[in-house]
Amino acid sequence: MTEDLLERKEGRVAILTMNRPDRLNAMSGAMMVALVESLERLAVDNDTGCVILTGAGRGFCAGGDVKAMAEGSEFADTTMEGKAQALRASMETSRLLHEMPKPTIAMIRGPAAGAGLSLALACDMRVASDTMKMTTAFANVGYSGDFGGSYFLTRLVGTGKARELYYTADRVEAAEALALGIVNRVVADDQLETETMALAEKMANGPRIALGYMKRNMNAAETGTLRDCLDLEAWHHTRTGMTEDHKEAAQAFVDKRVPVFKGQ
Repeated sequence: MTEDLLERKEGRVAILTMNRPDRLNAMSGAMMVALVESLERLAVDNDTGCVILTGAGRGFCAGGDVKAMAEGSEFADTTMEGKAQALRASMETSRLLHEMPKPTIAMIRGPAAGAGLSLALACDMRVASDTMKMTTAFANVGYSGDFGGSYFLTRLVGTGKARELYYTADRVEAAEALALGIVNRVVADDQLETETMALAEKMANGPRIALGYMKRNMNAAETGTLRDCLDLEAWHHTRTGMTEDHKEAAQAFVDKRVPVFKGQ
């Protein structure tokens, strides 16, 4: 594990911290390799019920390393095909955050820009500090955008607003991001970790199998037809009705107590 990415566990919650605070956690090759490895492993780890992605210091992630861009050292390979392949491999982070069968939360303090914003958008939910500032930023450096930001932002705010935010690279403050539906919650900066962990623990200790199928339903609803979604819901609902967690929850309702889920 590189020092550019820190990983720790608190109960059933895994916290991944992008760790280049001197550069506002701008992405490095080592960070992206480590992030893909961690997400692939956590996706199938039965002891992990929720994943939080955050940044060290005063920012979430500034996106690509502009200094490396200026130096021409952003990619090791100089061919177009090699650069595109390396970028696509790193972009698996967005797919994993979006598709792994457990909830993912971006915990955002300070700036989230470019590909850093894209990573936050790839998560299921975003909890932001009132210090958060986000921008697509790509137009500012003559790039068209990566890490799935155009896919996720379009689905959150609609194509018209997403195009505006991409073409202009306007900065969005926390309150506006909440009003637009880009973030789920805005909290006081000194409460960011507490509020995010409370949300993560609630989901991490919930009915893990059901939450995984919920995520599949939601992802399918983004692009599928109503008929496709109804078919999936019927199968998934029936499957989760056969779990021990469902039986425990039903009995707890009758007993007027809090259910204890075991992910079975």
